[in-house]
Amino acid sequence: MTDKGHMNKYGMMSYDTKELIIREDIMAKAQELAQLISSSEEVQQFQKAEEKIREHERIQGLIKTIKKKQKELVAFESFQNKEMIMKIEKEVSDLQDEIDGIPLVVEFQQSQSDINYLLQLVISVLRDTVSQKVNVEAGTDSPPSDCG
Repeated sequence: MTDKGHMNKYGMMSYDTKELIIREDIMAKAQELAQLISSSEEVQQFQKAEEKIREHERIQGLIKTIKKKQKELVAFESFQNKEMIMKIEKEVSDLQDEIDGIPLVVEFQQSQSDINYLLQLVISVLRDTVSQKVNVEAGTDSPPSDCG
């Protein structure tokens, strides 16, 4: 690997992310971890809920209506018609409340939350493990024994 880094203002080598070459074994483990997460129960539940929502006529109708109302809202905002803006915002809010009250949507939102929690947990474990290794190694550096 060629040294394409540059000295930063602290006198340390700095590299642009595009210049870094990730070790193949690290990438392979990352892909393996991604595959494990993709096949987890949380992801499977999310995918099932997502499919049910796509096939649910009432939910799809509500989503289309909300999108239509949002376009109307943009138009009335450009005309600065505050009365219509408030009316449409209320309609959108009511439609969103209706969607949020459907048990299938609640299930879908919970599955999204579960996946997010799982990913955050994995990231925390990686960060904490790397931090511990870096701190331990940095704290135990001792001069070579042949000095002095």
